[in-house]
Amino acid sequence: MGKELKIKLIKSPHGRLPKHRQILDALGLRKTGRVVHKPDNPQTWGMIHKIPHLLSVEGVEEKNA
Repeated sequence: MGKELKIKLIKSPHGRLPKHRQILDALGLRKTGRVVHKPDNPQTWGMIHKIPHLLSVEGVEEKNA
């Protein structure tokens, strides 16, 4: 019942630093326009803060099962 983040890759990883591409791989983003849902925690925010120029982030409430 915690919060979730909706993360979208808005700029291409092509030509970026290897470290930035590794962060995108860790987030599960490989193609422009793809969206992933990740838990709202310090580890996720640490990755987002390294590459904010490549991402779009919004908060989403998790739905009850």
